[in-house]
Amino acid sequence: MAEGTTLVDLLDRAAAEHPDRTAWTFDLPDGREQLTFADVADRSQRLAGALAARGVRHGDRVGVMLGNTAQMPLTWLALMRLGAAMVPLNVRYRRDDVAHLLTDAAVGLVVARPEHEELLAPYATVVGPDWLAGQETEDPPALTPTPDTVVNVQYTSGTTGRPKGCLLDHTYWTTLGGSMLTEHPHLGPDDVLLTAQPFHYVDPQWNVVAALMAGAHLVVLDGFHPSTFWAKVREHGVTYFYCLASMPVLLLRMPPDPADRDHRVRAVQCSAIPPALHAELEERWGVPWAEAFGMTETGADIRVGADEHDELVGSGCLGRPAAHREARIDDAGQLWLRGRGMMQGYLGHPSPFDAEGWFPTGDLARTDEAGRLYLAGRLKDMIRRSGENVAAVEVEEVLLAHPAVRLAAVIGVPDEVRGEEVAAYVVAPGCSAEELSAWCAERLAPFKVPSVWHFRDDLPLTASLRVEKAALRAEAQSAR
Repeated sequence: MAEGTTLVDLLDRAAAEHPDRTAWTFDLPDGREQLTFADVADRSQRLAGALAARGVRHGDRVGVMLGNTAQMPLTWLALMRLGAAMVPLNVRYRRDDVAHLLTDAAVGLVVARPEHEELLAPYATVVGPDWLAGQETEDPPALTPTPDTVVNVQYTSGTTGRPKGCLLDHTYWTTLGGSMLTEHPHLGPDDVLLTAQPFHYVDPQWNVVAALMAGAHLVVLDGFHPSTFWAKVREHGVTYFYCLASMPVLLLRMPPDPADRDHRVRAVQCSAIPPALHAELEERWGVPWAEAFGMTETGADIRVGADEHDELVGSGCLGRPAAHREARIDDAGQLWLRGRGMMQGYLGHPSPFDAEGWFPTGDLARTDEAGRLYLAGRLKDMIRRSGENVAAVEVEEVLLAHPAVRLAAVIGVPDEVRGEEVAAYVVAPGCSAEELSAWCAERLAPFKVPSVWHFRDDLPLTASLRVEKAALRAEAQSAR
């Protein structure tokens, strides 16, 4: 990819080179929408004209609350053509969430479906996608975006403090997407990608970019539904997908199906594959599941390649840094990252980068004798019990290895004697605290075994399908 390339350049090039090739299929409950690369280029161009007529200019930040519909990435691409940035909004947001993001990003206009207008109207002007469609024009203002033009203000999950807006430019996206072509999984024009995560989240957006750069077909679902996920994979002839957090566990808990191995998938990438379940995942579906690590702030950073996959199954190894990324571990065990294609910084906050361009991840890591990286916990997810450090992830992995445990989350709760106690929240029908305590005691040091147990029918999940620990901590705090 040539230096100075933007996503707008890549889109227009793809439309010229293979206009009739299918770019997107949105498979939604109310029907399917399919667009070719020429359709995507043309519709984003027309939509850019409508947004310009509505007053959107270079440097503006525009909220987008459209969920998993084709209108969401089309609006994103249209804003890119104008040099404006998208502020993605979760359709599950409520008043305080919306107020913080729109105020923090100084958003004056939001593109949203009618059902969200009442929520958004106190904070910004709201226009609907149907109204914009009626205002489309073939003649938007001529503009040549540059690689450092910001195209997203992408808010982090805010595990500590209020969410912060990551400033992501064209280079961030082209670096991330390009690495998916030149390195594992080596996406190409014959691939069919699938995404089931919510579109306000960063992963579906990088799937859009990777598919665009590869000339591949992207299939988008309305959400992640474990009971029908593999049926959709088979139906669309999917060859690659990415999943994270609780998704592998939820898939594995579905009843076995004679058609489990009847698919075209050649590679799965996943963040935080439970090590104890890794081999079982591969055996059931007959396809390699490769660990990958990345952050909204830094893009695609570390991954397991095909050449090392087999020996690393079940090890929890993250692999090695991508070609565009450097990694180091400081004296405290924290992982730092540096290199091309990272965010410019946080909107309205001091730069988190040090003088040499290194970014502190907040994750603890180690290396093996071959120089490969492993996570050892999170600085902000460590529990200090009687002077001993307990990594929540370590306890969670042990719990998830129990055959009855469907979901698990571990947090620290205040204790007058020990400072903090280890508290486990689990979805495990038919299980008792005694059984799970014994299971953990066989596998963990005594100080790591949870002493506080909460059994639930379900656990709160974030949009990225991670357990929402902030909600659990708030609950624990209110119960004191």
